[in-house]
Amino acid sequence: MKFGITKESFLKGLQQVQSVISTHSTLPILFNVLLKAEKQKLSLVATDLAVSIRCNVEANIKKTGASTFPARRLLSIIRELPQEEVEIEVTDSNVASIQCGSSDYKIFGLAADEFPPLPTFDDSRSVTINQGTFKEMLKKTVYAASIDESRQILNGIMLGMREQKLTMVATDGRRLALVEQELEVPPDVQSDLVIPTKTVNELIKVLGDEGTVKIQALPNMVAFDMGEVLITSKLIEGSYPNFKQVIPSQCEEHIAIDRENLLAAVRRVALLTSEKNPSVKLTFAKNQVQIVVVTPDVGEAHESIPIKYTGKSIAMAFNPEFLMDPLRNLTSDEVAIELVDEMSPAVIKCDIPFLYVLMPLRLN
Repeated sequence: MKFGITKESFLKGLQQVQSVISTHSTLPILFNVLLKAEKQKLSLVATDLAVSIRCNVEANIKKTGASTFPARRLLSIIRELPQEEVEIEVTDSNVASIQCGSSDYKIFGLAADEFPPLPTFDDSRSVTINQGTFKEMLKKTVYAASIDESRQILNGIMLGMREQKLTMVATDGRRLALVEQELEVPPDVQSDLVIPTKTVNELIKVLGDEGTVKIQALPNMVAFDMGEVLITSKLIEGSYPNFKQVIPSQCEEHIAIDRENLLAAVRRVALLTSEKNPSVKLTFAKNQVQIVVVTPDVGEAHESIPIKYTGKSIAMAFNPEFLMDPLRNLTSDEVAIELVDEMSPAVIKCDIPFLYVLMPLRLN
């Protein structure tokens, strides 16, 4: 294998794939990146056996072939090279010579046939969605996924593809985020997939604002094809809980509030929370909400911001991070908060098909 490539292109490809590579593994090959030179493109592949990323970058291919090399070491070398053309030649014994200007390196690798192959998918069973739209849907939900590994089914996002729409849901049992998008879903593709959080975070990194992403599923695998970048992932097995039953069917009080004002005020008062008092108290009254934190041995914080509300006074306490998460990831100028009473979940909505259900904390 022999090819020439710009430092910028090679570095971009290595950076896109290296984050899935294992830091702890009994298989040495999993620390490596697969380089495959063919058809004037260099293909880079990395995997931890659960998630795989393949990235194609332009290169001047002088001799086709494939080999694998330690990903982080190779990334470190390429990052430090001068901004010139990089020439790489790999011997039959998987030794790479790297030349760039006056720099000359040799790095030892492993044979390409030891590298786990990517799964193959049926192109006819797929759905396609705009990359920017898909990325925003992921960002609006992933923060609500559970990090408690005792309930693995909640350690990701549920993608529901049915009834001509894509539904994304994430929950950790204390809050739930849901967003929907109209989508043409063929009858033989309709399914519910639970995508691990690690995969979701990788998708958010590589998805662009333009172009499309093709979603293809097998019984236990899913692929996200963006053209030059492909991500495949194992699915979380099991039945996702019935999330619809935790969404209040009817709310008594409807409050309109400026999203950025609420976010800024909660962020400020949260500075005075502590491990013993990790909550903020919101009192909704006529045309204003009082946001208060009182923490013994720390101090007090009081904020008041205007709202559109004429209903009864309601006081509720929330985890400030859980309250701020949707506000950070929405773009609407105004959000609506719907309430039943002090002990029932609050619902945050906006001008898109999105809702966020948040359980209150006990008031002290």
